Amino acid sequence: MSLYGLLKRPGPNGFGYNSTTEQVTEGLDLSGRVYVLTGCNSGLGAETMRVLCARGATVMGLARSLKKAEAACAAVAGDARPVACELSEPASVRQAVETLRGANHDFDGVFSNAGIMALPQREVKYGLELQVLTNHVGHFILVTGLLDRLSPTGRVVMLSSAAHTMSWPEGVRMDDLAAEKDYQSWKAYGQSKLCNLLFARSLAARLPEGQTANAVHPGVIATNLGRHTPKVFYALFGALGPVMALKSVAQGAATQTFVATHPTAAGITGEYWADCNVARSSAHGRDMALAEALWEKTEAIVAGL
Repeated sequence: MSLYGLLKRPGPNGFGYNSTTEQVTEGLDLSGRVYVLTGCNSGLGAETMRVLCARGATVMGLARSLKKAEAACAAVAGDARPVACELSEPASVRQAVETLRGANHDFDGVFSNAGIMALPQREVKYGLELQVLTNHVGHFILVTGLLDRLSPTGRVVMLSSAAHTMSWPEGVRMDDLAAEKDYQSWKAYGQSKLCNLLFARSLAARLPEGQTANAVHPGVIATNLGRHTPKVFYALFGALGPVMALKSVAQGAATQTFVATHPTAAGITGEYWADCNVARSSAHGRDMALAEALWEKTEAIVAGL
């Protein structure tokens, strides 16, 4: 464990930076509960699915291809069911929605966990920069398509990031979601993570009492998400001790798992979480006018896809 990790104390609820998925679900019986999880085939998604299944839950495991989803689901002990969902392809997301709806389950939680990060070159698809399309728009289509299948106490968890603070000065460039004016890999990624956070805020305001929507920052973890990031970046994080530190995958997946399953998180909605506790986001991340503008903009985009 890093020096930073040793110095971090648990938050008000007893969990914190060092908590793992096993610890935040210890003693929980999730039998009979059904969860939807994107990005089930690697990193935080694979760990989240493993622990949910170990606690008795059924997990609808979504990955970019059915082959990847099948392999990931076969690798865990428990009831994991594969579904193909390529988030950058609206037709694939809509087909995944139909598949999930056809399963005739109410869902106790939806984890919007998958994503891409800091693409070195600008990539555009369907008129949108690929990170905002994949990380935000794809999940918007998926989640809104399943809202009437959420259980009365269903929880939506959006995987955001502290990188949301690295977005553009105006937060979200509503008039340039294709990044035609400028492209900077980390700002584009930060914008997509800010979109995830704002979507959770807006969704929380729309859900009936009992259902929740929250955004989480997992921490900095060396997973496949960072395949475009130089390895020296992670080496520096691990070496800088009290300034920066890497979490393990089990620690990184703990916050989203806690928010989706733990009894003490029930009823808490519209928040930004880090280290298994409610945290404070950037000013843009708390801007409900921006959140509403993004919701309306995204609805218009989705209608045209």
